[in-house]
Amino acid sequence: MTWRERTAELLRKYKHGWVFSYFLVYMPWFLYLEKHVTKNYHVIHSAIDDEIPFIEYFIVPYLLWFVFIAAVMLYFFFTDVEGFYRLAKLMFAGMTIFLIVSTLVPNGLNIRPYVFERDNIFVDMVKLLYRADTPTNVMPSIHVYNSLAACIAISQSRALQKHRAVCTGAYVLAALIIMATMFLKQHSVIDVASAVVMAHMLYQFFYVPEGRQYAERRLSRTAMLQNK
Repeated sequence: MTWRERTAELLRKYKHGWVFSYFLVYMPWFLYLEKHVTKNYHVIHSAIDDEIPFIEYFIVPYLLWFVFIAAVMLYFFFTDVEGFYRLAKLMFAGMTIFLIVSTLVPNGLNIRPYVFERDNIFVDMVKLLYRADTPTNVMPSIHVYNSLAACIAISQSRALQKHRAVCTGAYVLAALIIMATMFLKQHSVIDVASAVVMAHMLYQFFYVPEGRQYAERRLSRTAMLQNK
């Protein structure tokens, strides 16, 4: 088999990779917002935010988010095309809603610490994060939303449900990532709550109907076997 034939075969096998072209829309839109939403934005704040301490060690799970989301997406991409499409629809729908909200209602935070009580490598990493990521375009939190979307996909995967340790590890990491957004002062409780609500609503739209159809097909097959 020539390299052209191998390439053609791979393109046929992984033709669902076209889905990633969504980022050709998402990234320019997001970067535009990051550059232009710098003032005159609605400040997101809750009294609960003031009670949550800054803990720099949460920078570790916060950064692991990038690995977590990539790993989940690639797992479904290579092993479960149907699951990949459902996960992509769930993630990208929420990310698009986030872009629309940030465009129509520019928003940001004013809860980041100006002075750090400790001086260590984790604080240095947070400082780098603050310089790279503006405190704007925060609601709903994409860190939270995509973590929940990944957990939903994992919980609906019959193959992954056979590996409880993997599932438990994913859920624990997602919980730590969600906590990190608040303990690092990257997001308000309001951002987190709105992401949870959005994940719940879009789950009902993208996963519940197909779950019902699967259950109905399974009952139908069972009934047919019993009638034989």
